[in-house]
Amino acid sequence: MTGTDLEPDIRCLADIVRVHARLRPDAIALECDGESLTFAEWYERAAAVAAALVADGVGPNARIAVLARNSLALFELTFGAALVGAVAVPVNWRLAPPEVLEIVNDAEAEILVVGGELVAVVERIEPELDQVRRLVSLGPHDRWTTYEAWLGAQPPADPGATADADQVAMQLYTSGTTGLPKGAMLTTANVLSLMSGVNRSWELRAADSVNLALMPMFHIAGLGWSVCGLAFGCRTVVVPDVEPAKVLAALRRGVTHAFMVPAVIQLLLAAPGVDRSDFRSLRKVVYGASPISESVLTRAIETMGCELIQVYGLTETTGAIVQLDAHDHDPVLRPELLRSCGRPYPWVAVRIVLPDGSEAAEGEVGELWVRSPQVMSGYWRNREATADAITADGWFRTGDAGYRDPDGYLYLYDRVKDMIVTGGENVYPAEVENALMAHPAVADAAVFGIPDEQWGEAVKAVVVAVGEPPPAEALIAFCRERIAGYKCPKSIDFAATLPRNPSGKLLKRELRAPYWGGTDRLVG
Repeated sequence: MTGTDLEPDIRCLADIVRVHARLRPDAIALECDGESLTFAEWYERAAAVAAALVADGVGPNARIAVLARNSLALFELTFGAALVGAVAVPVNWRLAPPEVLEIVNDAEAEILVVGGELVAVVERIEPELDQVRRLVSLGPHDRWTTYEAWLGAQPPADPGATADADQVAMQLYTSGTTGLPKGAMLTTANVLSLMSGVNRSWELRAADSVNLALMPMFHIAGLGWSVCGLAFGCRTVVVPDVEPAKVLAALRRGVTHAFMVPAVIQLLLAAPGVDRSDFRSLRKVVYGASPISESVLTRAIETMGCELIQVYGLTETTGAIVQLDAHDHDPVLRPELLRSCGRPYPWVAVRIVLPDGSEAAEGEVGELWVRSPQVMSGYWRNREATADAITADGWFRTGDAGYRDPDGYLYLYDRVKDMIVTGGENVYPAEVENALMAHPAVADAAVFGIPDEQWGEAVKAVVVAVGEPPPAEALIAFCRERIAGYKCPKSIDFAATLPRNPSGKLLKRELRAPYWGGTDRLVG
């Protein structure tokens, strides 16, 4: 074994906390906002969660939902559920109350744990929660059970549950083109495949690695990255939210590894005092969700003085499946590679498929199909969407269009499914269009992504009004009541009509074209 190998006794998610509590009980596992847990303490807290769940009748394969910002409790809950064989479902805390309700009900969650600052969100939907039997508040509450009281009601106890390769380990929700969320079921085999493979280049080591858990845990970029670090026994520094000052402070705590979306890198580089920050401990920054500009990349390398690694992946692929190595980040000798997302990992097969189902030639744009041990088992309670996404012989249709060059590097070009990625968040136009069309002054609407220097893409809407157009700000505020703020249009234009073909299909490419002229790729 090398220092970057996964411990052989780790065969499921629950084993991560069990094994490291045995091997390195006194080492710091997690720290957040001045608090910390050793691996032994983390295991005890997770076992207390497990005992509370068992007392509430929660068994294997049940779902518990967590609506909370990054915290120590979130890791206690995730791994406490795993000790029982249950599945913790982290819910996007940026969503509007109706969207939270949709996910919690779809997951059939039996327990819902809520961060103190998010209590008002859940109180608005409380009467409509279908199967939730207990509400737990991480802060004080006059009606709900408080977290510490829930954990302290019985002695900590690990039920000793294990998980088969095909048992669901994580369930993360991703939006759909219809605007309805879909729960991607990531199995034990999916997660182990990711952890065993990527560390050959990420080099996370228990002995000397400190991992930064920065991205929100309701994303695979947050949860997958954090679980990888913990699986290899790393000390993990948890940041509740992306605030540049707090991130820089965390980086000064000896952090060696971090995952960031490019928008966060750009925020850090613009933060006051960044030039005086000490990045000497930082070895690798892995980034993804959107490409990085040459200017941001150059400054990041100069300022942080570490390796940058780009990855491409999706929730449905348990995260990273394609990587642009650090040595490929050369704005002087190989500037063209900065537009690539890299090459597939050895255990990942990729096809570029044309609309007629045939294989695309080198340089020819088609849809990226993936076959890998990391591909999800399917969408929770949604056979139709699963069948649409995964072929009978196991190929996952990513919905992303791109091409491959003669050296095997992949280049993203557009999105077959019309998705917008803004600051690492996925936004489907249908969701935003549905919100706009609910306004009585809106006759028609088209939503698409436009280039944005900070966020990769920004949400743009073109609206046909009924009579006199309402103020754009009023429409944006109207949307904000119905969907998450990051999904709302950043700008709205008004038009007499929207371009459509003879069959009535909206021609969004015509609307997008003026904004994307002169760019190398039609995604952010």
